Amino acid sequence: MNDAHGFLQNLALVLCIAAFTTVVFHRLRQPVVFGYLLAGMIVGPHLPLPFVADESTVRALSELGVILLMFSLGLEFSLRRVVKVAGTSGLAALAETSVMIGLGFMTARLLGWTPIESAFVGAIVAISSTTIVVKAFAERGVRGRVTEVVFGILIVEDLIAILLVAVLTALATSGTVSAGGLALTSIRLATFLVALIGIGILIVPRLVRAVMRADLPEMTLVASIGICFAAALIALAFGYSVALGAFIAGSLVAESGEGKRIEVLVRPVRDLFVAIFFVSVGMLIDPRVLVEHWGAILLLATVVIAGKVVAVTVGAFLTGNGLRSSVQAGMSLAQIGEFSFIIAAVGTAAGAIRLELYPMAIAVSALTTLTTPWLIRAADPVALIVDRKLPRSVQTFVALYGSWIERLRESAPAAGGRARIRRLVRLLVLDVVLLAVVIIGAAAEMGRSTVLIGQWLGLSERIAQVVIVAGGAVIGVPLVAGLIRTSWLLGLALAVRALPATGAGRVDFARAPRMALVTTLQMAILLAALAPLTAVTQPFLRGAPTIVVLLSIVVILAIAFLRAARDLHGHARAGAHVIVTAIANQMTTSSRSDELSRTMEHVSAALPGLGEPTLVVLPEAGSVVGRTLADLDLRGLTGATILAIFRSAGDGRETLVPSGRERLRGGDVLAIAGPHDSVSSARVILLR
Repeated sequence: MNDAHGFLQNLALVLCIAAFTTVVFHRLRQPVVFGYLLAGMIVGPHLPLPFVADESTVRALSELGVILLMFSLGLEFSLRRVVKVAGTSGLAALAETSVMIGLGFMTARLLGWTPIESAFVGAIVAISSTTIVVKAFAERGVRGRVTEVVFGILIVEDLIAILLVAVLTALATSGTVSAGGLALTSIRLATFLVALIGIGILIVPRLVRAVMRADLPEMTLVASIGICFAAALIALAFGYSVALGAFIAGSLVAESGEGKRIEVLVRPVRDLFVAIFFVSVGMLIDPRVLVEHWGAILLLATVVIAGKVVAVTVGAFLTGNGLRSSVQAGMSLAQIGEFSFIIAAVGTAAGAIRLELYPMAIAVSALTTLTTPWLIRAADPVALIVDRKLPRSVQTFVALYGSWIERLRESAPAAGGRARIRRLVRLLVLDVVLLAVVIIGAAAEMGRSTVLIGQWLGLSERIAQVVIVAGGAVIGVPLVAGLIRTSWLLGLALAVRALPATGAGRVDFARAPRMALVTTLQMAILLAALAPLTAVTQPFLRGAPTIVVLLSIVVILAIAFLRAARDLHGHARAGAHVIVTAIANQMTTSSRSDELSRTMEHVSAALPGLGEPTLVVLPEAGSVVGRTLADLDLRGLTGATILAIFRSAGDGRETLVPSGRERLRGGDVLAIAGPHDSVSSARVILLR
């Protein structure tokens, strides 16, 4: 009886204080998660306050919160959604999380932490918070393309987080990071997932549909949560986190087609225990630890913000989003949250990481969460500044790149083209896997091989190490060369789909834009391939050789890109003159809009790579009349660019290839180009 009373007392204390603190934070227009964390500090053992909850009771209840949170994510998970975003947001998410894992690992090593602690830190700083982003977007009223990009990245990030939890749980159990341990962990994890999903897919959806036919909400709720807890228990029995089992249970239940209805039933129960989970996280915060490690906390927060802003922005842009949307996405995802707490909890529970890492992760999350609304608000001005500071040739490329990717998505592959692209992708993956095997194998066997070679050849330890590194290089260099060549061939195959080559004997007017596209696609492909390779191999290496190789390749490709961008800029200027001439010739015979539109269609066919130039006639009293192009910054606002202007001048007409100082007049005919969405947004601004 006393135990029951004690349980009730602890539960009442936690929920009442959490209710009060969340109301306060809601009134202050701050995330209620901070209210839960503050409640945890109040009922925790580290502040001299009379409200102290039993840690073991709260920890047990918080485990249910983790299970139900992962179960809800599984209910919302859809393989079709992942496949839909895999080629765009999926690649951006893969590259971004890989970069962040690498940055987090290197930062932790610089701070003197162990390899396994550094691996956990890399995972902690890699995953953004869906909860915080959803709330920030709702408060700011963010809509449009940027939400599609951000939530596409978050979908894939959540899936990567689940895999990280599974792998890190196994590594934490072994206590070391080794090649053999990683291989064994991967095999065991794959076997477990195949068995659990394979058996579950045959049983769970049928069982759920049978329960749903009874149309009793309480029966559905009990059955669903029972399946969730059973899968979590199975995962725990095989040495994995309960979070992995709960997520798989949610995805299996969702396969019944009743995921949305069940999610509504589970939500109140989930929210209750998730609140207790965040309170339990707050109970672990020791202010003295935060003061002692404030330098490391600020450093990790800086890594999260700067790393995610740059990595997400670059990844989103390279996968075909406009500069403005890419910058907005990067600045929206510059925080960590619930998954970071779960990953830190896994390491703490297994004793794999030092205890102070948990409150440090919470502090980093708090700092980055506080900056998120400000970063979202500043995204538009930052995007405009970035656009203005770019070289003119790069500005031209940025304006046209989105239209090329749009054409690539809309184009149908030629006969045999799809098979060739798939073959190149398989070769690319094979090169990456073989490189990982060579690098990890050489690093893992360095000590034993050094001794053996030294004994066989009579060499010193240092010379023997040089021999092993040289042998690895002999094997690895051809693989790197093959990776670079395959990425170029894949980029060329994709670029030809977007900007087909002309027939033999004809001038290829698409060559300059096609080469710029090939170079950019090659850079994107290499980043998507080498970033995960770097993240996986970094724990096995001394220093950062893979990062040096990656940066060297990026620098070489950047130089090639700038050269291609200069050629593209000259092509665009020449195309603008052609457009001006075409408009002038047409206006001398007819100024009808349909005739002008047909003229632009002919120009677009003759000059591929300039998007699809569209004509816009400015109203006499329009809001943009009298403003300069630099002041309007149409490209920064929409992603569309003005190629040419045709206007009346006294008794005649004049045509212009515009500069930023050009001032718009009523009746001007503007030729604008860019992706369809960008052109539509530009028309709205120009015609209002």
